[in-house]
Amino acid sequence: MTPSTAPDPATVRALLAGFGDRAAGEVGEEIGSLELTWLIAQFEQAYSVIVELDDAELARIETVEQAANALRTVLGLPALDSA
Repeated sequence: MTPSTAPDPATVRALLAGFGDRAAGEVGEEIGSLELTWLIAQFEQAYSVIVELDDAELARIETVEQAANALRTVLGLPALDSA
């Protein structure tokens, strides 16, 4: 993964795979608070940015897709279309 890769669910799963040393395919759709903390730290490192989300924004991130959209917002990118 490179910083030029726009965050999408596959990118989020790849980052989350490092939490618990698992394959990206083993990452479920729901994200717990520890996984979210890990994801943000990994995202900041990979993309050389600081994620500044308030508590309400963080509380709304419960799924891989929601995380991808929140991280896209941090980079100034449009949200992904939901199916």
